[in-house]
Amino acid sequence: QVQLVESGGGLVQPGGSLRLSCAASGSIFSIYTMGWYRQAPGKQRELVADIANSKTTNYLDSVKGRFTITRDNVKNTVFLRMNALKPEDTAVYYCSADYIYEGESRRSWGQGTQVTVSS
Repeated sequence: QVQLVESGGGLVQPGGSLRLSCAASGSIFSIYTMGWYRQAPGKQRELVADIANSKTTNYLDSVKGRFTITRDNVKNTVFLRMNALKPEDTAVYYCSADYIYEGESRRSWGQGTQVTVSS
């Protein structure tokens, strides 16, 4: 199985930047996609960005041009660089990893890290 540990959240002013990190351990060789989701109070969890083994990326429309997802396969770490942050980006951000275990596709989640954008 895959375990994920996140870091990098915090409080930032509108227009500021943050970088989130997520380190994977365990059955890392079976991971095929890693990503970041977020959940704001009273809202459903939504995909922010993901990146496949091929480095193909996918972004939520509202973060395109502001957020960048990258992946270091040597360090088994995925990053989310967030620029030009807006108050509506405030949420708990969760790292995810999709992997194959015993022939089935599974997903692991990180513990979540709070991002607050406020003046």
